[in-house]
Amino acid sequence: MEVQTVRVTCGNCGHVWETRSMRRYTTCPQCLYKVPVKRDEAISALTGKLDTKAIENWLWGAACSIRGAVDAPKFKDYILPLVFVKRLSDVFDDEIDRLAEKFGNRETALELVQQDHGLVRFYIPESARWANARKLSTKVGEQITDILRAIAKENPKLQGVIDVVDFNATYAGQRVIDEVRLQGLLESLSDPRYRLGLDDVEPDILGRAYEYLLRKFAEGQGQSAGEFFTPKEVGWIIARVINPEQGKSVYDPTCGSGGLLVKCELLVQEKNKQVERPLQLYGQEINHVTFAMSKMNMIVHDMEGEIAIGDTLRNPKFLTGGKLREFDIVVANPMWMQSGYNGDFYENDPFGRFWAGYPSASSADWGWIQHMLASLDEKGRAGIVIDTGAVSRGSGSDSSSREKEIRKAFIEKDVIEGVILLPDNLFYNTTAAGIVLVLNKAKVLERKNQIILINASREFTKGKPKNFIPDEGILKIAKAFHDWKEVGGLVKIVSREEVESKDYNLLPSMYVGPESNTDVKPLSVVVKALATAEKKRAEVDDELDKVLVKLGFEGWKNV
Repeated sequence: MEVQTVRVTCGNCGHVWETRSMRRYTTCPQCLYKVPVKRDEAISALTGKLDTKAIENWLWGAACSIRGAVDAPKFKDYILPLVFVKRLSDVFDDEIDRLAEKFGNRETALELVQQDHGLVRFYIPESARWANARKLSTKVGEQITDILRAIAKENPKLQGVIDVVDFNATYAGQRVIDEVRLQGLLESLSDPRYRLGLDDVEPDILGRAYEYLLRKFAEGQGQSAGEFFTPKEVGWIIARVINPEQGKSVYDPTCGSGGLLVKCELLVQEKNKQVERPLQLYGQEINHVTFAMSKMNMIVHDMEGEIAIGDTLRNPKFLTGGKLREFDIVVANPMWMQSGYNGDFYENDPFGRFWAGYPSASSADWGWIQHMLASLDEKGRAGIVIDTGAVSRGSGSDSSSREKEIRKAFIEKDVIEGVILLPDNLFYNTTAAGIVLVLNKAKVLERKNQIILINASREFTKGKPKNFIPDEGILKIAKAFHDWKEVGGLVKIVSREEVESKDYNLLPSMYVGPESNTDVKPLSVVVKALATAEKKRAEVDDELDKVLVKLGFEGWKNV
């Protein structure tokens, strides 16, 4: 008896073939396109599945079992791989049960899977399965590390993802996490009420809970949190503004934990009951721990993407024929005002990215933006989170400014479509507001030589420790962008000439501000009124002087 084969049609080239793979996606042998595999036993929307809140509370409770033993910056490094492996193990058990229904018993199913790992999403060796891992009582840290490495060895996609942390690590002669805490963590994650299998939790709900953990870790990590986490509402604003269609390629050169890529695919799933052509997701990340988080985040969401590791500006990994690979869409939140790239670096760039000018060594903002523009195809669009200074520094000053000159070049090339000013105190590494810069290499005719500026600085709800943008605010901002019409206090559409008159300052608050009952008078009127008031004050002083002289206080002004 053989495993059921499934007929697959590539949505890109039309090639038809059959597969026995139990994975959700497979690769077209003709054009290497990612194609969904539709099976009768696909995850169904069964009742009784865990909801997001229940999973969040459980996962955070489990994470807290090692609080105190690990500093906040390292907290996530230990808990996230274990949550991830618990999901893999529970899914593996479910897949074995389904195969057992076909072949009569689990023993036969396990034998088949051992011979052909492609029958399951990820193969989990017997010693590494959660039922055995939770029984560990001695050398727990050493054995957990061995378990993660054994799983990675059997699944090349997980190498460098789950096998990078040593749970037996010591510092100054002391274990970072002692045996008792590790056993408590394993036991908390083993609570039978919270299985993470196919029929227990939908990928998106688990994904949202996973993101919740990232946010909680970000709250505790402070300044360095921006390296791996973009607030989810900012990610949703970018996804809804860019509005990707099925089958498009999406690239994040500073992908962190992969949240921006994940949200683009989630939006495609939201818009389409059946996704025939999933997004082609690509990312690069410089930090090896954050790289691992992005891989785990995608798998938890039941998505596939190609993530590379390395410094994107110095060593971009996605190339075609020695040139930068081009994508339909770029989404990113690079480090703001990053230093470390000097004039020699920009001048000697082998990819010709920095045509508009070389940024200063103190801020690579426009280095990143130029890389992203160069990574777009001829009709490409980008949504980039960056600091407000990137669109305003140098304007209004008589001295020369490299950033202003680069902005001017972008405006003259007509590739800036919009700028959205975000509220203060959204990001975990700063209280400052940021902006979303929208690029478009092929604007429609009616938007040529125009830029939409959205001042969304008041679209937030106060929170602790950070503010957040509610769902209705996200939808309002995205709708304002797509409607492309002026709205008092929120939206202003400016011409190239208007921007030039403001010395190429693109900060939305310079053009449009929240409506107020206060009557703001022109400067010329205010200056005239001030002169009149000064004249009146001088007249009153003279009258007062005369009265005081009569009273015998002559010379009182010199006292």
